[in-house]
Amino acid sequence: MAMKLTMRPYQTEDDYWRIRALLREAMLLNGMREKSWHVARLDYWRWHVALNCEGRESIAEVVFLWETADGRLAAVLNPEGTGEAHLQVHPGLRTREMEDEMLATAEAHLAAQRDGRRVLVVWADDQDEQRLDLLRRRGYNKGKWVESQWRRDLDAPIPDAPIPPGYTVRSLGEVDELPARSWASWRGFHPDEPDEDYQGWEWYLNIQRCPLYRRDLDIVAVAPGGEIASFCTLWYDDVTRSAMVEPVATVPEHQRLGLARATIGEGLRRVQRLGATRAFVGGYEPGPNALYSSVLSAEHDRSEQWVKEV
Repeated sequence: MAMKLTMRPYQTEDDYWRIRALLREAMLLNGMREKSWHVARLDYWRWHVALNCEGRESIAEVVFLWETADGRLAAVLNPEGTGEAHLQVHPGLRTREMEDEMLATAEAHLAAQRDGRRVLVVWADDQDEQRLDLLRRRGYNKGKWVESQWRRDLDAPIPDAPIPPGYTVRSLGEVDELPARSWASWRGFHPDEPDEDYQGWEWYLNIQRCPLYRRDLDIVAVAPGGEIASFCTLWYDDVTRSAMVEPVATVPEHQRLGLARATIGEGLRRVQRLGATRAFVGGYEPGPNALYSSVLSAEHDRSEQWVKEV
């Protein structure tokens, strides 16, 4: 007899904590692989992408839950960027019919206008034959982007990475250093945009609201002049004993000095001391992927972009 699953929209804050529990259970059952999101990615999406980047105070209108007859959470559908869909599925409660319904729900509620067309982007593991078959049958075509999901087991010492004299690697400071951290983020991720487009630093207070945020895992490299030259943040989940690295960037005039490698390495040593046994980081472009594969390991999964005009 087929398992009865019921879909409903996200309703209360309790749902958020149930989703976090689902992601942790899925991570463990999936052999510590990112077949569904790391719990830190959910937090980062809610408090940074949705709240800071999109101004979305509530995620209720874009999150949908599937439950068993006895109330167990089987799956969650949510976006990350506008017009995107990610399927978070408990591996022991997965059915083809449910995932087909999840895709139909995403097409109805999460598609967005792009260049005059209503388009949905769905991300899928490149080894997930069931989901890939569903996507093809529903008329999706493979897109141009691939997320390489790098991982490293933390069962050996993390070597030090040399940095130039005068630079230091340390934790981010108190609130009075947030403007400098925010400015470094702007310069690192928007190097070609005019400075007058910079919109201030208060958004970083929302980063620090994330449940897993720890300032001792918010790592910065400071230049001889005192400015923040590079940074990376790690998020440690003690339930799965795993850490996610997000974000990583270096200010243009301080690039190619080994600073990103040094900050990531320092962060990995810190989570290792906390008990982490595995770390993850995602990359989409050749430069970051070369860095991540060398600092973590060559082991990775691939999440592919699939696109449909709805």
